[in-house]
Amino acid sequence: MRFYRSESSSLVKAMRNTIIVLFVVIFISIVYNFRNKESNTESALISEATASREFKGVFIRDEIPVTYSGNGVLSYNVSDGGKLGKGSVIAEVYSDENQIAINHQIESLTKELDILEKIQNPGTLESAQPSSVSEDIKKNYRNLILCRDMEDHESFSASKENLLIQMSTYQIITNEVKGFDQQISDLRSELIQLEAKSSRPVETVKSDRPAYFVSYCDGYEGELTSKNLDSLTLGKIDEIKDERKTDSNIVGKLVEGYHWYIAGEVDNSRKEYNIGSSVKLRLESSSEYVDAVIYDVRDEGDPKHSLIILECSLFNYDLVQHRTEKIELVMGDFRGLKVPREAIRFDKQKVSGKDGETEEEVSVKGVYIQKGEQIEFKKIDVIYEGSDYVLSKIHEDDNSYLALYDDIMTEGVDQDG
Repeated sequence: MRFYRSESSSLVKAMRNTIIVLFVVIFISIVYNFRNKESNTESALISEATASREFKGVFIRDEIPVTYSGNGVLSYNVSDGGKLGKGSVIAEVYSDENQIAINHQIESLTKELDILEKIQNPGTLESAQPSSVSEDIKKNYRNLILCRDMEDHESFSASKENLLIQMSTYQIITNEVKGFDQQISDLRSELIQLEAKSSRPVETVKSDRPAYFVSYCDGYEGELTSKNLDSLTLGKIDEIKDERKTDSNIVGKLVEGYHWYIAGEVDNSRKEYNIGSSVKLRLESSSEYVDAVIYDVRDEGDPKHSLIILECSLFNYDLVQHRTEKIELVMGDFRGLKVPREAIRFDKQKVSGKDGETEEEVSVKGVYIQKGEQIEFKKIDVIYEGSDYVLSKIHEDDNSYLALYDDIMTEGVDQDG
């Protein structure tokens, strides 16, 4: 009787242990499958990307060299990128550097004298009230900061001058200072002494037409022009160097017209560059974007090596400092659902034929998503391609397309689903 109970107890224990082991195995399997499913999916989230390419850009402008006798030292009246009218003075020629220094000093002191005389103007002081001048000071200070942040150097100088006048005026009308009579008298005396030492220029260089100005030449002025765009080749672009001529009689060059061009080599095997498309350019020498239009795209047998010509109209100091430089061509900014490239699959679906009655089977690009225990195919509308992902356009009113927060399956589904 005791033997029977012992055998029965052993059997119960064995069955209990077996059941426990089975429960453990099932639990581990559930956890493993859950984690495996979690690791093989990725949520569709909104992402942004910028489509851009870099290339060596060559500047092409209609340029006319300007020269002088070569005797003497040049003092420029216009900065690079500045606009000239017909008859405008480009530069004055002096016998030596000392004369240029004297003239710069006269110009600086004359400007300082003008400011002090504006402050001392009886009409300004009589009508000025502390409260209104204080408000003008605050307004001009805010404008000064804005000009600084926008890198508007010309407006910055004007705002700085106005702020100085207003602050000095405030000091006088609040009796913090008596005035600037002594400073004005000293400046006038100093100007008389400097003007006695100064001499007239020995030569004056003027512009014979309306144009923009650049203070150097590089030898490509007659070669890289708008008339020669049709004959431009990739081989020619590779030969262009960013160098300046050092001839002693060079003043600079005039740039005619309102349009200029940049040429370079791009990969157009995907046909993404089209004539007439608007793009933006970021130049190595400039902090701002430049608007441009694709003027021409052509290849010499291989679209991976295509010549692109872009047309621009903005002129400033930064844009005329080089013949060649690194250019970033920005096609646009894109916003859509981020899809891993390895998750993309193709599914055969039936669509209406051209006659609207018959159906034909086509291959559709998309991804498989997981909804609970169900797996569904969702189409994607690719608007941007990155190295390991794409962006799909958001179709909020069409449930057949991938939607925000869908769980994209990245593994476990072959091309046939």
